[in-house]
Amino acid sequence: MISRSAENGTDRRNFLRAAGLTGAGVVAGSALLGAGADKAAADGTISDGAILNFALNLEYLEAQFYHYAVYGYGLDASLLTGKDSNGRVTGGAKVPFSSKAVQGIATEIAGDELAHVKFLRSALGDAKTAMPNIDLKNSFTTAARAAGLIGAGQTFDPFKDENSFLLGAFIFEDVGVTAYKGAAPLISNKTYLDAAAGILSVEAYHAGIIRKALLDKGLSSAANAISNARDSLDGKTDDDQGITGSSGAVNLVPADANGLAYSRAPGQVLNVVYLNPGQVSEGGFFPNSINGTLRVSQNNS
Repeated sequence: MISRSAENGTDRRNFLRAAGLTGAGVVAGSALLGAGADKAAADGTISDGAILNFALNLEYLEAQFYHYAVYGYGLDASLLTGKDSNGRVTGGAKVPFSSKAVQGIATEIAGDELAHVKFLRSALGDAKTAMPNIDLKNSFTTAARAAGLIGAGQTFDPFKDENSFLLGAFIFEDVGVTAYKGAAPLISNKTYLDAAAGILSVEAYHAGIIRKALLDKGLSSAANAISNARDSLDGKTDDDQGITGSSGAVNLVPADANGLAYSRAPGQVLNVVYLNPGQVSEGGFFPNSINGTLRVSQNNS
């Protein structure tokens, strides 16, 4: 069943247990295939474990953002440890929500993102990476300035009010969907792929909810500016889509001509979260790089 994997038989069993697939035959099969799986992961291909740890870095970012927005503090320290350096969060505050609807949206998404962190950490076992340093302060100002939402010398605080929160959330959610979509072809273990598909589906729900909330708030121009800024970072193709089209038509589902969500390769995702179109290994929301194997962005300069 498992053609290649993260680290070792124990870690694979942890993943199967977390995924609710703990049958004697399944666990035995994963153990029997252990040697070949580890060899495949070491032959120059991207291991499933590396991909899941890449996803875990993104989930740390999203979970911390929403947890601060809803509760005013970050994740418990017990959820931040692992391989590589253990980081801290800069910025973050409780959002003074002005409507129960948006506060409810934020609370539900915060719960989902926390669950994603717990799931991936449990699934990866000893192979899980620690949370790296995360910047929820200067990064948003850089992103907002690049999108033209603020000028030189101004700052953007996504925790200031409800509208700012939604715009900050918009930066993450579409990226999360395209990241999981882009990673899917790289995952060979069907159990891992099924779990990633489950997270992708939830992230897509989140993205749709945030896009609709922005539309209802009359924030389409600002959201479209963020979309254009993301597009300027991740390559020469014009894939990223705002919440309204050039004619003003509603565009809540950023799909291609076939009705499919588009993808970002890991390097392109890093271009966005590092806020840099060049080939770099740190910056933006991860000022000292993400943790794990996949750390370098794509060169789109």
